[in-house]
Amino acid sequence: MKVASVLVPLPVQEAFDYAVPDDMDVTRGDQVDVPLGPRLIRGIVAEVFETTGSNRKLKSIERLSDDPRLPEGTLAFVEWAARWTLNPPGEMASRAIRGLRAPRPRPERRVRRVGMRQPQRITAPRTAVLEALKDRAMTPADLARAAEVSTGVVKGLVDEGVLEAFEVEAVAAFDPPLPDHAPSHLNPDQAASSHAMAEAAKAGGFAPFLLDGITGSGKTETYLEAAAELLKARPDAQILILLPEIALTQALIERITKRFGAAPAEWHSGVTPPRRRQVWEAVAAGRCNIVVGARSALFLPYRNLSLIVVDEEHDGSYKQEEGLVYHGRDLAVARARIENATVVLASATPSLETLWNAQQGRYRWLKLRTRHGVAVLPDISLVDLRQCPPDPQTWLSQPLREEIGANLERGEQSLLFLNRRGYAPVVLCRACGHRLTAPDTDSWLVEHRYTGRLVCHLTGFSMPKPKACPSCGAEDTLVSVGPGVERVEEEVRQLFPEARTAVFSSDTVPDGQAARELIQSMAEGEIDILVATQAAAKGHNFPHLTLVGVVDADLGLRGGDLRAAERTYQLLAQATGRAGRADKPGRALLQTWTPEHPVLEALAANDRDAFVEAEMAERDIAVMPPYGRLAALILSSENAMALEKTARDLAETIPNAERLEVYGPADAPLALVRGRRRKRMLVRADRDVNMQAFLRAWLSRVKVPASVRLTVDIDPYSFL
Repeated sequence: MKVASVLVPLPVQEAFDYAVPDDMDVTRGDQVDVPLGPRLIRGIVAEVFETTGSNRKLKSIERLSDDPRLPEGTLAFVEWAARWTLNPPGEMASRAIRGLRAPRPRPERRVRRVGMRQPQRITAPRTAVLEALKDRAMTPADLARAAEVSTGVVKGLVDEGVLEAFEVEAVAAFDPPLPDHAPSHLNPDQAASSHAMAEAAKAGGFAPFLLDGITGSGKTETYLEAAAELLKARPDAQILILLPEIALTQALIERITKRFGAAPAEWHSGVTPPRRRQVWEAVAAGRCNIVVGARSALFLPYRNLSLIVVDEEHDGSYKQEEGLVYHGRDLAVARARIENATVVLASATPSLETLWNAQQGRYRWLKLRTRHGVAVLPDISLVDLRQCPPDPQTWLSQPLREEIGANLERGEQSLLFLNRRGYAPVVLCRACGHRLTAPDTDSWLVEHRYTGRLVCHLTGFSMPKPKACPSCGAEDTLVSVGPGVERVEEEVRQLFPEARTAVFSSDTVPDGQAARELIQSMAEGEIDILVATQAAAKGHNFPHLTLVGVVDADLGLRGGDLRAAERTYQLLAQATGRAGRADKPGRALLQTWTPEHPVLEALAANDRDAFVEAEMAERDIAVMPPYGRLAALILSSENAMALEKTARDLAETIPNAERLEVYGPADAPLALVRGRRRKRMLVRADRDVNMQAFLRAWLSRVKVPASVRLTVDIDPYSFL
């Protein structure tokens, strides 16, 4: 009997076996519909084998799908990713066919000439239509535009039978990129780096690079020229460019279109489902050369993936925290290894893990140490708030106010950076001290003055701001504590009423279109002062921006976790790097209560190497990443007793292992989310310990009840 092991999207760690009907020819990577209980479910064939003498009664595969077979590289990648992250392989594999869940786009309606029939009445508009159409088929709208007439003229010819209408399946047409269309002029460092990446990609084989360039050094132009050189040598090559934020996508798409004379494919949550299906099918058929997308674009069925670029590789947004937990940067490197492709990790502030790999020679290290053209790095100064504190109930110090005023007089732009959304992060009662939190969640409610609502940024819950305290009932006692970007903008409008001011955060620009419009307004000089969260600190180029003011440089250093100092340095370096990217010099002022902090001293001195050396030494002593490995187990349940018992069972069954410690279980810092109690355990191991094998052996000893959810997070970035 021929048997197929099929990966189905269920939370189980193995494939399900099904009998293969005699008249069906299936092979690894095929998509099949298989019975599971009373329903049919789509799965992917992982293996086909012959068996004899088995007394197992297997259900049969119902049908073989007409959808394309997954390429070997894609299937090998999802299987590896499941083993590495300890996610169910069927659920991981289902990511690779998610684009096919969408309906097909509606068929296109086109018209064509019926023989040599002539209209009963000849008019100039009708003649123009026939001359524009000739022997082609066109949509009525395109034909009307080409003939410079109304669509009514086309409809009249269809009604007379001179033209006939018919429908064709809508297929996404991705024009091939033209490598010689509009090449960039690179400086010597850029040219050398671009050539090195292109040569590796053309040669084939796994080749990882770190493209380490200061803000404004032209990293994008560098890797785009490498892509052009690759496409010139291998026109069928496929290139994937990953971005951490949807807001960055459109700017890069415009640059790629300008460079290659053809738009790339787009893949992220903002793309409509029918369009995603078109992109999936085009990638699988090899009709699409360049894809720009979010981390999920790693799972597309590339036929000839030759180059992967992870732009802003340090960004925490590459970490998928819910559902299937994985890190997009790490999976990008793995996919490149499986596909024998080149992978480029690009950043002005690389993660310590990536820097360590470059220092060890695992990645080839390419450095861009000067800004493109005449631009230079901004001067960075620390404003000691102990010496010059803001006025009561304000947040901008006198030195920063003066710099903003001087910038306005010169007609230059300013950016005020505060990585805190809303108006105020905490709302409390002056009468009883109660802090307002979301229902069934420990997360504080953030006031949003624009909408008049209190919002939980963790769960999305929102409510109108109440007049009375929900705890003690006192009226008019709720006060806002601390600043958010809306509160800073309110202060700016009071100080500089003549200035054109705007706020850039995920609340004020809720979608890609709004983000593009605001970024364009800023780039064209239509905004004088932009108050922004980290949404504006990544990858944007504002040529008229010369001043960056960081309202609270200490924010990311408080409370902290393993990566607090690293994240703060990266974020502030990226934010200050928005200034002075054109012909005018830039400067940055960082307001802080702790100017002696090593992170801030390194920023002021523009000495990344000193910060990295000190931070690496601390990690080395503690045997933390990149010198060690971490994994987290997160337990959650609505049933407190079941949660406690499961945590206790896990703690009592920890396998013996050398050079490995387990901490916990302990209540998570956010111990209640959406009505579910949460506990955490943290595993630390030396770098050469097989963490995944340890976790598999451990988790196999405990049966987790259905009422308890267990999440495994390899290399955690969040400790909440």
